[in-house]
Amino acid sequence: MDIDWAALGEVFGISLVATVGLVGVFTLGILGSSSPAGGGGATTLARTGAYACFALCAAAVAFGIYLIAA
Repeated sequence: MDIDWAALGEVFGISLVATVGLVGVFTLGILGSSSPAGGGGATTLARTGAYACFALCAAAVAFGIYLIAA
């Protein structure tokens, strides 16, 4: 059995970057949907950005499921 270490390292690196990026986008969504420190609720722009972040995360998960199923 021969292991292609370069391919394994490439998969690891891409997986790491994708995971950190997706967690970062989800965190931005949580921050955008939460109320600011002064209270009063999130602004419309922040809430719209949060929904966009959550939609991007859902699209990434759906794409991952598609890749696994295909």
